[in-house]
This record gives sequence, C-alpha cells and structure tokens, in this order.
Amino acid sequence: MSEGATSGEFDLRALLAERGGERYELHATYLNHQLPRMLRTIGFDKVYERAEGAHFWDADGVDHLDMLAGFGVMGLGRHHPVVRKALHDVLDAQLADLTRFDCQPLPGLLAERLLSHSPHLDRVFFGNSGTEAVETALKFARYATGRPRVLYCDHAFHGLTTGSLSVNGEQGFREGFDPLLPDTAIALGDLEALERELRRGDVAAFVVEPIQGKGVHEAPPGFLRAAQELLHRHGALLIVDEVQTGLGRTGDFYAYQHEPGVEPDLVCVAKALSGGYVPVGATLGKDWIFKKVYSSMDRVLVHSASFGSNAQAMAAGLAVLSVMESEDTVAHVRRTGGLLRSRLEELVPRYELLHEVRGRGLMIGIEFGRPSSLGLRGRWAMLQAARKGLFAQMVVVPLLQRHRILTQVSGDHLEVIKLIPPLVIDEADVDRFVTAFTAVMDEAHGGGGLMWDFGKTLVKQAVAQR
Repeated sequence: MSEGATSGEFDLRALLAERGGERYELHATYLNHQLPRMLRTIGFDKVYERAEGAHFWDADGVDHLDMLAGFGVMGLGRHHPVVRKALHDVLDAQLADLTRFDCQPLPGLLAERLLSHSPHLDRVFFGNSGTEAVETALKFARYATGRPRVLYCDHAFHGLTTGSLSVNGEQGFREGFDPLLPDTAIALGDLEALERELRRGDVAAFVVEPIQGKGVHEAPPGFLRAAQELLHRHGALLIVDEVQTGLGRTGDFYAYQHEPGVEPDLVCVAKALSGGYVPVGATLGKDWIFKKVYSSMDRVLVHSASFGSNAQAMAAGLAVLSVMESEDTVAHVRRTGGLLRSRLEELVPRYELLHEVRGRGLMIGIEFGRPSSLGLRGRWAMLQAARKGLFAQMVVVPLLQRHRILTQVSGDHLEVIKLIPPLVIDEADVDRFVTAFTAVMDEAHGGGGLMWDFGKTLVKQAVAQR
C-alpha cells in the first residue's frame, strides 16, 4: 500500500455484535432454510458464543461438552493454541502464496511429514475437503488402471459431490441426482461379491472406510487384507477413505493400520488435518500412480485445485501433526477411548433398550434395540411404526437440553448414536458423558416423563411428513 493510502474500514467484531443475534433468520432467508427449521424442531437452536478444546459456551456462559467435534473436524478441539499461533505466523509472514508458477516450501514440508506417518505411500495431492480427496482418488485410480468402474460398500459415505456421491452407499443422498458414475455396491465384508465383480475385468478400484461413519460398523477382521489381495490379483486398486477415521481417531494414526499387512494404493484424509480452521483435503498415493497421472509436462495441470496447497491450510496441517507428535495424541486416544467404551459397555446388561456398544478409539457407536418388557416394548413399537431412528433422537435431545452434551444420531433411520469427540477429551469428560447418559437411560426405562412426551411429539411430526 502506498504512503498515505487508507484501507476500507471493516470491523468484524462490531458486525457480529450488531447482527450476530440474527443468525437463524439470516440462515433461513439466504442459506438452507430447512436447517434452522430442523434445529428449532428438536430444540437445538442454541446460540454459542465461545469455544475452547472439547467445550463451548452459550450466550448465558453455560458450558457444553462437545462429543461431535464438528463431524470430526475438531480433532484437536477448538482453538488449539499451537494451531492458532501457526495461522497468525503464516498471515504475518505475507508469503507470495498461490502464484501457481513457483514451488512454495509449506506443501512439500506438510507432504513430507504426513508421509512419515504413512508407510508404503509416496506422494500427496492437496485439495480442499474430504469429498475432493475422494474425487482425486477416483480419478487417479481410473486413469492409472484404464478402467471405468469403482466398487464401494452399502451404507458407505464418501462425500456428496458427483463422483464421491457415486460411491455413496446411502440411497437417500443419491435420489434425484442420477445418472452417476458406473459404480457398484457390495456389503462390507463380502469377499465373494468383491471377487465376483472383479472377474468382470472393468474394476479400477474398491473404496472403503475401515470403520463406516454411518452406524459405526467396522470391517470384519482380515477383510481389508483379503480385499487388497483380490484387488491386486485382478489389477485393481485399494482406496481407503480415512477422512473421518484418520489422524488418530481410532487409536492408531490410520484405522487401516489396526490390520497388519494392509498397504492401500490410495488414502484419503481431511477433517482433523485442518486444525478446525482452514479447509484441507489430501490424497496420498503410491509413486507409480502419480507418475502415470502426471506422465508428461503437457499433463502437469491435468488435476489441480485453485486453493489446494494454500499457505494457511499447509500451516494448519503442519501444526496439527506437530501437536499430535509432541502430545502423543494417538496414545491418549487409545487410553481415553478404551475408558469411554468400557464404561459404556458396562451399562449394556443394565438397560434392555441398550443393545450394543462398538467402535475403536474415540469413534464409538451406541446402538439401541427392541426391549423385552411389555410396557417398553409398546412404546418402542410406537416409535418404530412412525419412523426408525426416533428413539436415538429421543436420547440425543435430553443429552443436550438437560446435560449440555452435544451428540448426533449416526444416520437416517438408525437407532445408533455416534460419539466422535475431540481427541483431547479427558477422564473428567468421559465421566461427565457416562453420568449424563446413565441419567437419560434411567429416565427412558422409567416408562414416562418428559422424554417419552418428546417421543410422542416426534411421532406426530414423522407421521405428518409422510
């Protein structure tokens, strides 16, 4: 800026102070109008003002425990001081970023550090999200093999852009967006179906989540290794989607590393790599795949992203990995996740509505099922007749409204709550959740009260929407 020049005035804090109270009205008018409607229906239309670590505070200064982590984005919790400092530093450095005709140091440094945790992988493409990381893997696999078709699993979630939607195993997300890519679903763990499809000779790859986010279902022991062998025997590639399960979530750096001998050809990561600040996605792959895609100087930009490898995202990623290494986040997740899961598993024999607790590390599914006693069975049947998944929603709502704990139902029409808290939660947070969850279960099994009154409200709404 030349001497004497002035910049345009913009005061973000003043704007938020003046207009922040309009947040739900603004969203209803200019964005997805169904979101504020849904939040008001279930009593989630709160105003949060501040956040730190695994906690945030509402407009009244009341503390809430986060067991959702922004769908896994807040791996290190909110506003980790190391990540914040890295972003201040990179902004203050005023780097010549995104010139497109140079090679900045931060992307290479982040790739080097990420690959140090990723044995058998050699190169990285940086994009802007998990769905873009999957899109990249699909393109690379199809080009590298010269084949068109990709296999995926029933109930999988790999993103919502057209390519990743083509390998989305949930029909509700796909409806109305056809035609999609020529891809085929198989059941998670079904090696016979995988081999049957591979024998057709047109499969480029199989994309799989080691633990499915929808329902928190883990691949059966040995499945990934056996699938990899089948794929390679038929000239196809293994793509592992670690967008939610990666970077320590399951008690190892990647979830596929729980199974010895698995060496994916392509791995997709995102979410926690951002530090909760700057959108970032990464597709890691073997050297030969990248060299086939970028086979000549004429193809140097055959796959790129306008904001990929930007300095802010790279700085956030480097800071995240530094924190994970220095604080031994993976070991912390193993300890804390093991404690949380064991405490919850102890409750299963105590409550007939509680069917199963499953998962790894800090990715845990709590599944509810049909009770045995006559009175509870009648109430359960009423909910199921209206819409499957209503009981899980009945649990999620009092956890927030009465116990100030944010959780989510694991998927549409599922009686499963998914816990994916920030990886930094401690023993006190575990105790707080288990105490609150126990209180909600006690009420549910008491046969009456506000919880079942809310269930009747949900039933009326579900029936009205038919």
